Amino acid sequence: MSGTFLEMLIPTIGRRSRLEARGALGLLLDCHARIRRFTALAQGLMTDSSAAPSEISAVAAQVHRYFAVALPLHVQDEEESVLPRLRGRDAVLDQALATMHTEHQRIDAVLPRLLEAWSELTANPTAWGALRAAQLDRLTELAQLFDAHLAAEEAVVLPALERLLDDDARGEIERELRARRADAYAS
Repeated sequence: MSGTFLEMLIPTIGRRSRLEARGALGLLLDCHARIRRFTALAQGLMTDSSAAPSEISAVAAQVHRYFAVALPLHVQDEEESVLPRLRGRDAVLDQALATMHTEHQRIDAVLPRLLEAWSELTANPTAWGALRAAQLDRLTELAQLFDAHLAAEEAVVLPALERLLDDDARGEIERELRARRADAYAS
C-alpha cells in the first residue's frame, strides 16, 4: 500500500454534499458519518509521522473547520430540533436524551485544546511532534466519547424520530437542519 494514512483518508472526506441526504434521519446519519470520518482524520493527523508539513497543515485546517463549524451545527440540530420534539414521549427515550445532552457537554469540554492544536498545526505544521504528545490522550478521549455517543443515538434516539414523529414534524426538523447549514455556509 503506498501513500500515508492521511493521503489515503483525505479523499473520503466530503464526497457527498452536506445537503445531499434526504429527510431528517438521513441528514442526521450523514452528520454521524462525517463525525466518524473527521475523528479518524484527526487521529491520522496525530499518529501519521510520515506526513509532510504541507499535508499536516492542510489536514489540520480541514479538521479544525469541521470541529469548529460543522460539529456545533449538529449539536444544535440535536439540542434544538430533535430533543424538544422527542422529550416526554417515553422514559427510555428521555434517559437517552438526557445522556445525549450530557455527552454533548463532555465533548465540548474536550474540544477547545484540540481546536487550539489543530489551529497551531495549520499555521505551524513543524509543531506536530510537540503537539502530538500533548493532544493524543485528548483525541483518544474524544474518539471514545463519539463512539459511545453516536452508537447510543443510533440505537435509541434516531429510530424514535421515525417511530414517534409524523411526516410534518420530521419535515420541520429537516428544514431546520438545512437552514442552519445554509446560514453557516453562506458567509
